[in-house]
Order: sequence, then C-alpha cells, then structure tokens
Amino acid sequence: MISKDFTIKNKMGLHMRPAQQFVTAMGKYASDITIKCGEKSVNAKSIMLLMSACIKCGSDITVICDGPDEAAMMAEAASMIESGFGEE
Repeated sequence: MISKDFTIKNKMGLHMRPAQQFVTAMGKYASDITIKCGEKSVNAKSIMLLMSACIKCGSDITVICDGPDEAAMMAEAASMIESGFGEE
C-alpha cells in the first residue's frame, strides 16, 4: 500500500468531467484506489462515490493505492491530479 497527499488546484474542483476521466483511467488497474478528503473516504473507481465526496478547489486529499500495480496507478493518478486534470 502506498499513499500520497495532494491539493486540488483546478478551479472547478473534481466535477463530473475530471471525475469521469479519473475513474476511467483508474479502472484499468487491478489495484484498489481510495481518496480521503476530510472525514470522507471513497472508492475512486466509482463515479458516484467520487462525486459524493464534493472535492473542491483547494481541498487537501490523500490518495491510497493498494494492489499489484499500485506504483503505476499512483503515478498516473498523481499526473492527472497535479496537472489539474488538464483544465489549467
């Protein structure tokens, strides 16, 4: 299991379009991925759960990957988050 902290920097936060891109990208990995934001902890392979977390611009999150391809999954997740999901 590996984890990394991030701050969401795109202006609209994790709204429908970037959330869908993220879920689709993470779905190709065998590992589990969880995002913690405040008191919420959600499965980041579920669009409904990810949207229910209400992750806004400036939110501090922790991404946790656990499984056989966790390093590759974390690398892609980090790239997407740090790039502002291509919106900045």
